[in-house]
Amino acid sequence: MKFIRLFHPALKVLFTAVMFVSAISVSGQEKTIKASCIAFYNIENLFDTIDDPNTNDAEFLPDGINRWTAQRYQAKLSNMAKVIAGIGNEMVKGGPAIIGLSEIENRGVLEDLINTQPLKDLGYAIVHYDSPDKRGVDVGLLYKPSVFKVVNSTSGRLYMPGRTDFFSRDQLVVTGELDGELISVIVNHWPSRRSGPEYRAEAAKLSRKLSDSLMRINHDAKIFIMGDLNDDPTDRSVLKYLGAKGKKEEVAKGDLFNPMWQLHRDGIGSLAYRDAWNLFDQIIISEPLLSEKGKGWKFYKAKIYNEKFLIQKDGPYAGYPFRTFAGGAYAGGYSDHFPAYLFIVKEK
Repeated sequence: MKFIRLFHPALKVLFTAVMFVSAISVSGQEKTIKASCIAFYNIENLFDTIDDPNTNDAEFLPDGINRWTAQRYQAKLSNMAKVIAGIGNEMVKGGPAIIGLSEIENRGVLEDLINTQPLKDLGYAIVHYDSPDKRGVDVGLLYKPSVFKVVNSTSGRLYMPGRTDFFSRDQLVVTGELDGELISVIVNHWPSRRSGPEYRAEAAKLSRKLSDSLMRINHDAKIFIMGDLNDDPTDRSVLKYLGAKGKKEEVAKGDLFNPMWQLHRDGIGSLAYRDAWNLFDQIIISEPLLSEKGKGWKFYKAKIYNEKFLIQKDGPYAGYPFRTFAGGAYAGGYSDHFPAYLFIVKEK
C-alpha cells in the first residue's frame, strides 16, 4: 500500500506519474490518498515433482512427458515470484496486496512460491482448498497479512446439471479487511473452451450466486470477482449469466462492472491463440466500488501486466506470452497468460 497525492484544479481528470507519485485533478482541493493493488494470474501448471496418486499429474513428473525436474520446478517458482513481485509497481511497490492464482497443483506449491525470492521478503500468506479437478489443479489466494486480515473463507463447488462425472475447479471466496475495510474476493478458473459454452454459463451462474449471497448480507459489499474465465468480456457467460456490465453509466445498484470490457474493446489481451488475442483473465467489481457515495475503497484503473520480458521474442510464437512450454517443448518462460490487475484508492 502506498500514499499518493491527489490534486484537483478543473473538472477533469489528469494523471501523471513521477517516481510513483501521482496527480489527479478534479476540483481545486488537494487530498492525500492510499492506493492498493489487487491482481489475478493464471500461472500455467505450477506442479511439484511428486506423484499424487489421486490426480492425473503424470506429465509433470521427472520421468513424465514434460521431464518436470526439480531444476525446472525451481526455475518456474523463480519466474512466477519475479512476475508477482512486479505487478502494480508503477503505482504501488512490493507486489499486490491480494492476488488470486489459478493452475496450481496444491498448497505445497504455494508455500514453495511464497518462500521464493523476491516474494519471501514480501510476507505473503495463503488461502487454498483442494478442488476435484481430475488433473489436480486448483485456485488459490496470496495476500499480505500486514494489510489484509482474512475474516472468512469458503470454497464453492461447481456442478453441471445432469452430469455426475463432471469435475472442475472450485470457486474460492475470501472475505477480509483491507486496511480496516471489509472486502470479498471470488477466485475463478472456469471450464475450458473445449467443454462448451454451457459449462462456463454454469460457472458464471455460480459466481453470480456467490456474489449475490455476499450482497444479501451487506448491500454495500465490495466484491472482486477474478479469474481465468475462458471467455472474453463480451461473451454470453460474462455478459448475460454473470451480468457484468462494461459501461459505468449502465451500472445500477446491485450490478457488477467489468473494467476489462474496455480493454478488450481496445484490443488488449491476456493470452493469444492462432494469432488472435483473448482477454480471459478478468477482475470484475461490484457497484459500491464505483459509487461516489460513501467512503472507503474505490476503483481507479484496470490493466494487463504485459511487460516486455513476458513476451516471446522470436520463433513461431513471437509476440505471444513467453510460456513454460511452447509447441510441446520446454521454453523456460513464464506463463501462457498475462496477469490482470487493478488499483483501488481511498482518502487517507
